[in-house]
Amino acid sequence: MADKKIIAIVGATGAQGGGLARAIAADRSGPFAGRAITRKPDAGKGRALASLGLEVVAADLDDEASLARAFAGAHGVYGVTNYWESLSPEKELAQAGNIARAAKSAGVAHVIWSTLEDTRRRIPLSDPRLPTLRGKYKVPHFDAKGEADALFAGLPTTFLLPAWYFENLIHFGAGPRKSPGGGLVFALPLGGGKLPGIATEDIGRCAYGIFRRGGEMIGKRAGIAGDILSGPEMAAALARALGQTVTFFDMPFDQYRALGFPGADDLGNMFEYQAIFNEEFCRSGRDVALSRSLNPELQSFAQWLERNKEKIPIA
Repeated sequence: MADKKIIAIVGATGAQGGGLARAIAADRSGPFAGRAITRKPDAGKGRALASLGLEVVAADLDDEASLARAFAGAHGVYGVTNYWESLSPEKELAQAGNIARAAKSAGVAHVIWSTLEDTRRRIPLSDPRLPTLRGKYKVPHFDAKGEADALFAGLPTTFLLPAWYFENLIHFGAGPRKSPGGGLVFALPLGGGKLPGIATEDIGRCAYGIFRRGGEMIGKRAGIAGDILSGPEMAAALARALGQTVTFFDMPFDQYRALGFPGADDLGNMFEYQAIFNEEFCRSGRDVALSRSLNPELQSFAQWLERNKEKIPIA
């Protein structure tokens, strides 16, 4: 362990950071050692990471000094924020600043910042194509991360842009529902376009591939996806995996925004933004070939379904 380069992993007990932590732990002969950062190192998820051989340390994204201590002596930092924990883009922006300043003070050689597009660069607040939310955002959970990119200026940073999580079918209520007429209905607002998606475990594995490539990835933006499919293609894959008829319903964006769950308007705008710029978003914004080169174990949607179909709740 002493001769290995330390990667400090923010959000190590979450989806993205956890995938990176497990990727580092699995590569026992590799050049890196993982330092898992969590608010509660003695909780169950922290202990599970320690059992894999990772160093587990305490730090809080709201406390820059704690992050600086956690990053000390590290070669690399994986930075990610969880918008859905607070539903506050302002808090997310402040936490990103804490990560950037702490990484700078620690003098790390490589930062991966898990970001997304600032949609206001393409659709300004005055543009009526998307409703303006909270007076200053189009897609809050995208825009704050994209705005935070500037905070990493001057740092040796790779900007990682994940796609829609396949796990949203399990944890976010996006799975198919029973149809009164029989079979299942899979509904998303795609506007006739395609949706880049990825398994959360593969985000961490792609990040590990970026760290392994080192300097050649610094200063670059890397959009990743495991598959890019239309709604009917996703429904067909679900039908094969579940052994049931699945019909796709391309829900109108306004109908989705009106569903009323926390963040429905944000996500409705996200889907509409992706539909407006769909060809570009799918062609260059999220690159399956790059993702597979970083992570040879990259899962397609069909492969992910085969491994996870029993976890998908049917409402």
